[in-house]
Amino acid sequence: MAKISSSLELNGINFISESERKGNARSLFWPWAAANVSFLALSYGSFFLGFGISFWQATAAAIIGTVGSFLLVGISSLAGKRANAPTMTLSRAAFGVNGNKIPGFLSYLIFVGWETVLVSLATLASETVFTRLGNIDPDLSRVLGFLLAGGLTIIGGVLGFKVIMKIQVYLTISTLILTFGYIALTIDSVDWSKVSSIPTGTTQGFIGALIFGVTGIGLGWVGCAADYSRYLPRGTSGRSVVGWTVCGAAIVPIILVIYGSLLAASSKDLSRLVATDPIGALTTLLPTWYLIPFALVAILGLIGGAILDLYSSGLTLVSIGVPVKRHVAASIDGIIMTIGTIYLVWFASDFFVPFQGFLITLGVPVAVWSAIFVADVLMRKGYAEAELFDVKGRYGSWNFKSIGILCFGAIIGWGFVTNSSAGWLAWQGYLLGPLGGREGSWAYANLGVLFALIIGFVGHIVLSKNQIKKDGF
Repeated sequence: MAKISSSLELNGINFISESERKGNARSLFWPWAAANVSFLALSYGSFFLGFGISFWQATAAAIIGTVGSFLLVGISSLAGKRANAPTMTLSRAAFGVNGNKIPGFLSYLIFVGWETVLVSLATLASETVFTRLGNIDPDLSRVLGFLLAGGLTIIGGVLGFKVIMKIQVYLTISTLILTFGYIALTIDSVDWSKVSSIPTGTTQGFIGALIFGVTGIGLGWVGCAADYSRYLPRGTSGRSVVGWTVCGAAIVPIILVIYGSLLAASSKDLSRLVATDPIGALTTLLPTWYLIPFALVAILGLIGGAILDLYSSGLTLVSIGVPVKRHVAASIDGIIMTIGTIYLVWFASDFFVPFQGFLITLGVPVAVWSAIFVADVLMRKGYAEAELFDVKGRYGSWNFKSIGILCFGAIIGWGFVTNSSAGWLAWQGYLLGPLGGREGSWAYANLGVLFALIIGFVGHIVLSKNQIKKDGF
């Protein structure tokens, strides 16, 4: 009990004291690598090809989308190093102390959604492996998988920063070794004749895959970027912070998406199975003796990302005004995650449709906020720390300029995205008329996310640059 108590992080949305700021930029490699070394990236290869593009187009979309989205994460990490506070505390400088509750709530939904998705995938993968190994009842297999994945996620997210940083080192090393073992065992499944026979897709399809990569791989992490750099000394090199963040987060996902594209292009059956069980489908290529190592790397890889999401969702919940300690907030999120996992695993008929709908719908306003925050970090040299908690300070209670940009960007963005497979999203795409409508060639390019990023970034610079200079921070 004493060990657990000493491991529990007591810091919340406050600023980290000078005595607690330790380490170097290289330490950022481990949490970001562990969060993104996941077999889900292999399944993304199939999702990319689903936009009707060739292998080489999927490769380009993976590289550009992954590096570009994590560059935003890297820049956002600078705010944590400069002010030693969580992301959603520092976002108050752009939105106001109370106004920041709006993007805070959106980020909270993204975090809870992602942690639920990742634990659901680990649960489904466990079912596939246990059923194939020992003919275990599917429901029992799911329960066992959920107890392992959900339990480790909640423990790591609740205990906090120190435990997370230690866990992620071991998760990264172990999952990397076992992932490359998977590649070595399945490389013979790649059929280059089938891969090369896929015709070049349309520009619209390529842009759609690129934007899906941005929203599905890196963009959702912007909201927690400063949470893991806030313990660094303020004198740490900014370039190193950005570099190690991008390096840790992007390298392995790029490799896995490309390899996943090769596997999906080589087998239509695999592509079809990925839509319902993105991780479990990958076991069809493996010998039975490697199923246990596969289950281990699949679960651990997904847990790495889920832990970061649960930890940051707890911080975000506190930042929007819920009067509880960080570890209590993380526990609440764990309960919500459990309920969501039960729905996705036991009641949802398909995984990819609700997953894509979730990503794109929330991805639009989150893209606007992300662009505003990145622009704010680039323009702002520091923060008046105490005033981030004072509605009468220079940041005010509500910054209606930023809130207006967020709302305008979301309205425009939703008008240029669509997901016809999900009936509850039929209202989207209301501005696609000039581009052929909801059934036109641009309908699934999801241009709304791109427009949202541009509106947020340019809008904040135009409307807030002079005020930031005037304030001095």
